Amino acid sequence: MHSSIIVFSLLLVVVFAAIEENPLSDAFIAKINSLQNSWRAGRNFDVNTPLSNIKKYTGVKPGYKSKLPTKSVEVAANLPENFDAREQWPNCQSIKDIRDQGACDASWAFATVSTISDRICIASNGTQQVTLSANDLISCIDTNNDACGGGPEDSVDAAWSHWTAQGIVSGGGYGSNEGCQTYKIPSCEHYTNGSLPPCGDIPLPPACTRQCDPSSGLNYKDDLNYGHYIYNIHDNVVHIKSEIFTNGPVSAVFYMYEDFLSYKSGVYSHTTGDFVGLHAVKLLGWGLDDDLPYWLAANSWNEDWGDKGYFKIIRGYDEGGIENFISAGTPYI
Repeated sequence: MHSSIIVFSLLLVVVFAAIEENPLSDAFIAKINSLQNSWRAGRNFDVNTPLSNIKKYTGVKPGYKSKLPTKSVEVAANLPENFDAREQWPNCQSIKDIRDQGACDASWAFATVSTISDRICIASNGTQQVTLSANDLISCIDTNNDACGGGPEDSVDAAWSHWTAQGIVSGGGYGSNEGCQTYKIPSCEHYTNGSLPPCGDIPLPPACTRQCDPSSGLNYKDDLNYGHYIYNIHDNVVHIKSEIFTNGPVSAVFYMYEDFLSYKSGVYSHTTGDFVGLHAVKLLGWGLDDDLPYWLAANSWNEDWGDKGYFKIIRGYDEGGIENFISAGTPYI
């Protein structure tokens, strides 16, 4: 009898420990908020979502190290304390767009095409408004059919290089009928209380057709946009600021942890939880929030996540390595 009680007690300990360790549980969210007050956590994902499903939203394979050349940045004079690319270039609609990668593990592609779209508009003084096609990049880049499984080993580098070598056509989100080639993977519900269908298994990437959607009336070759020069930015806050201030948003990669999944507002810094995977996003500004320096970033998990698709992350501390993986490029206009 005594041994049975011990076994039962041990089972209870294991069960409660498992519940507490679930990074999507109310207890874990409460733990995050109890450990700090610089940012607030809340429910973004259903508590029963398998962590294996969430890992497919990261999108950069482990061990990623960029080999792009490092640009010598000319430091901009009089950098402001707060900067938001959406306000600096209000006529560039792409800067305001939050993308949705659906169940495809391809943040590497979305961060890149989102950044390039912004830079084309900025470099053309707003005369070229284009949403580059994530579908074209995902389907035609050489990934051995693994574009929705994290892409190539050098995913972000490969995406930028594909732009200069092969070009990328225009194309909006799923069902948007925008541009040459729209996204072929439907949006899905990562979260609770949403109206979209649930996300399922990782889909196969769309086939590379090198053709525009018939309804677009566009010619694929004529619609291609090319990059001129691609590069990294040294992990220096002033250099990164200067690049964004002068040329527009940049792509960034960082080590994502379990607590990030529940970000709602404030200035994020890793508080608790295990490593989930490498994730690519777009940086579009910086500022101070209650005296905390931050980078302003756009995610690609649709507007239901975080702060309407955006988040702030602590600046100047290379949080999750985010200041060490900055890439950008200049377009042919």
